[in-house]
Amino acid sequence: MLSRSTLYCATRRLSVLGALTSSLSLVAPAVALAQTVASTQVGSVAATPDNAVLLTIFLRHDQSRPLSELNAQLSKQGFYKAFPPPGIEVVSWTVAMGIGQVVVLRLPASRVREVNRVLEDTAWGVYKTEFYPTYDYKDIGLAEHDKAK
Repeated sequence: MLSRSTLYCATRRLSVLGALTSSLSLVAPAVALAQTVASTQVGSVAATPDNAVLLTIFLRHDQSRPLSELNAQLSKQGFYKAFPPPGIEVVSWTVAMGIGQVVVLRLPASRVREVNRVLEDTAWGVYKTEFYPTYDYKDIGLAEHDKAK
């Protein structure tokens, strides 16, 4: 008779093996999808209601350095020349005192990587970046508010 711990270990191994098998079945479609997305020319896709996503970006500034030094580094790294990439809509760009800049972009989902790369190349060292995919809820929220009156 097998002990309870032996049965648990065997069950656990089978569970892990099943998960790995399932994961492997997803690799081929994911590679094909990545190749399809990569074949789309960067910057050639426009945001439409069917493909658009809002991307909220927090650019948290390094408070241990003076602003003039940060701006010089941004200039040297070409931040304002490259960001935002051409064809990306800026919904808002605000400063949250004590945090840094908060930028909301509307873009095709296929161009999220492009935005990320621009920030990696031009903003790192000045800002710590945080990305939040979001969606516009204003019309829905206001409609629900009006309906509740």
